[in-house]
Amino acid sequence: MAAKPARIHEFDDVVNHKSRDDCWLLIHGKVYNVTEFLEEHPGGDEVLLAATEKDATDDFEDVGHGKEARELMMKYYIGDIDPASVPSGRKYNPPVHTAKDPQYNAYLIKLLQLVLPLLIFGIAFAARTALKKE
Repeated sequence: MAAKPARIHEFDDVVNHKSRDDCWLLIHGKVYNVTEFLEEHPGGDEVLLAATEKDATDDFEDVGHGKEARELMMKYYIGDIDPASVPSGRKYNPPVHTAKDPQYNAYLIKLLQLVLPLLIFGIAFAARTALKKE
């Protein structure tokens, strides 16, 4: 079964979800409904509420969240932000591609298709040059 396409959210809609009863965060271009997580968050709900109404990527990264936190985020993922809806002058961090992201994997494959032949050619050239000197 194919994966369901991500819902696209407008920035103005995301920033309106800023209360204890309805809390959304924008992190790396992705939107998370963390309302159910507010009471469980180790730093307290105030930390998450303070990260609303903006791109919270820097707040998230500055704390140094580990692998477990990043995996837990997927439970609260509700879609992506429409980058065109972010007002000019507002800080916006585009999505970071990970190894689980199909676009990231396609990028790596294209990169390897370019670099691998060059690497092989370089090794062959170095070996030929070394053999000629002997």
